[in-house]
Amino acid sequence: MSPSPAAVFRSVAIDDPLVEPLLRELTHEYVTRYGPEAHQEMTRYPAEDFAEPHGVLLLLLEDGEPVAGGAYKRYDERTAEVKRMWTHSAHRRRGLARRVLAELERTAAAAGYTRLYLTTGPLQPEARNLYLAAGYTALFDVSADPLTIGPLPFEKHLAVLAPTS
Repeated sequence: MSPSPAAVFRSVAIDDPLVEPLLRELTHEYVTRYGPEAHQEMTRYPAEDFAEPHGVLLLLLEDGEPVAGGAYKRYDERTAEVKRMWTHSAHRRRGLARRVLAELERTAAAAGYTRLYLTTGPLQPEARNLYLAAGYTALFDVSADPLTIGPLPFEKHLAVLAPTS
């Protein structure tokens, strides 16, 4: 099933009330999979890291309600780091994460980034599979037991977009 025709992307600040489901559900996922100390991941970066001009937090809204989202922050001068990939628990298996990832790629390229970098946890096979299916290069041995690796790094080189006038 694809998103409804009323689905739109919106760039938001991390303190926007629409971001609450993303923060709540991601925190729950991290704590459930990695233990109570994983709660710190959601407060590791200041809000301005996910704000323009160097970052962005995007939500995919259907009829005004957030169903998926993701963000990037500056990693280095040419690289943006993808963070906070999320699909609402009631809207999974619809290809929404792939759509968010594609929009983050487009937005990052438009902002002048030429590479995306990200890590996902070894207990998140659905994320690992998403990034591989979306053309990301694994920067680890994909045949190894993920639990022996730790965070799983990926990268993707972006096409440079010509400025629009």
